[in-house]
Amino acid sequence: MLKNIEQTQMIPVNEPVVSKEAKQNVNLALDTGWLSSAGSYVKEFEDQFAKYLGVKHAITVNTGTAALHVALLSAGIGPGDEVIVPAFTMAATWLAVIYTGAKPVFVDVEKDTYNINPKLIEQKITNHTKAIMPVHIYGHPADMDAIMIIAKDHHLLVIEDAAEAHGATYKSQLVGSLGTLGCFSFYANKLIATGEGGMIVTNNDEYAEEARKYKDLYHSSAKRFIHEKIGYNYRMTNLQAGIGLGELIHINEYIAKKQHMAQLYANHLSDLQGIILPVTRPNVTNVFWMYALRIDENKFGLNKNIVRDKLYTRGIDTRDFFYPPENQPILSDYLESDEQYPITSRIASEGFYLPSGLAITDEQINTITDTLHQIAKQLH
Repeated sequence: MLKNIEQTQMIPVNEPVVSKEAKQNVNLALDTGWLSSAGSYVKEFEDQFAKYLGVKHAITVNTGTAALHVALLSAGIGPGDEVIVPAFTMAATWLAVIYTGAKPVFVDVEKDTYNINPKLIEQKITNHTKAIMPVHIYGHPADMDAIMIIAKDHHLLVIEDAAEAHGATYKSQLVGSLGTLGCFSFYANKLIATGEGGMIVTNNDEYAEEARKYKDLYHSSAKRFIHEKIGYNYRMTNLQAGIGLGELIHINEYIAKKQHMAQLYANHLSDLQGIILPVTRPNVTNVFWMYALRIDENKFGLNKNIVRDKLYTRGIDTRDFFYPPENQPILSDYLESDEQYPITSRIASEGFYLPSGLAITDEQINTITDTLHQIAKQLH
């Protein structure tokens, strides 16, 4: 039986879990006074993350956005260059390109996975294109075989935005380790969360060395406090790294929890007409960073905005999908006046995600799905 949800506490869209190991590491850092980036947890976190991904290098930074920015800089991306990005993604992806002085070039996405559509990439490649930046959106890997073939044919770098996809695999290989460089976010709503934080991974020694310099004000290798290029203060603190190190121990447990959450949602919502649930393609592991669904207004009877409002009044928080490039005022100088992305626009108008944090309980999921059933029942 449905509870009186209006009398219960709001179910947040994300509530993180902090492991006992993470708390112990933070306490030890506080007790010893090692708070800055000079603490030992930073290198240990880098080493353990590189080992987990199976790559040579992992470089910590203070945000996922900084990871993207530094990865691009390390690969030599700058003014006059173009980087291909998906039209459906969080702003950090294309903002990082703009930070370098390069131009983001948008490609529409697949209608089922919401990832960049490889079939549309080549028509956007020009003599200025230097890299493709696929995003493994909502934890579902992009079609990396097709992307890597295109990149090889056109001599392009591949910089993976794996901010939402810790532990996701493509044909048994962890995302972030497939391209030239990979970037992760450790924001509070991610599978591995440090509050704020990010990581760059690569097997390229030169790019790794550049990344370490760019994130730390670009000190000269010959003499510290001599700066050869414009660098950035993007260092991760020992406190953040201690949290990340403690959380990384539990990554398989956290992935299993996300997949259990997704299965419960699917079990309870698959019979609702007009609700389009997330897919998982063969040969990939989907880690369901967020449980993202869409509302077909014609079949369900309400648009997604009304559904979200009804959920909110019943104590259930949700989040909108990302918005298409043509809706972003800051991108007006980077787009043609008639440039549009029909798939991105459609899924943005129909999509939102349900509470999906690691702390969510089966009871909360039951409450959410019962509420959606009640909303649908009232229409018929």
